[in-house]
Amino acid sequence: MSSITGISHQAAQPNHHYLDKLLQPIREYLDRVEINNQKMAHLLCQLIPAQCPFERDVKLFGHLLFHIPAMCKLNPLYDQLIGLRFRALTFLADVCGEDITSYC
Repeated sequence: MSSITGISHQAAQPNHHYLDKLLQPIREYLDRVEINNQKMAHLLCQLIPAQCPFERDVKLFGHLLFHIPAMCKLNPLYDQLIGLRFRALTFLADVCGEDITSYC
């Protein structure tokens, strides 16, 4: 099956694999980050959104013109960033004893 650009899915896979290899060190770094500073934890919770940003279908006269996927599906580091935010929230709640409901 061809995409809009005319490149088959199979032809695009080697580039995807190359991107994964490039991003792997960043993923590993983000997974290893330990939260041990209250100010940093607050900053991370403010910067990293709690929910995946919007997903939309753009229609004209009832016909689908195009689809905008959820932004989390476009971000190759989304899982690591959500994990980092979760660790920051856990630090604030468990270690600092703070109420984190404002971040949820």
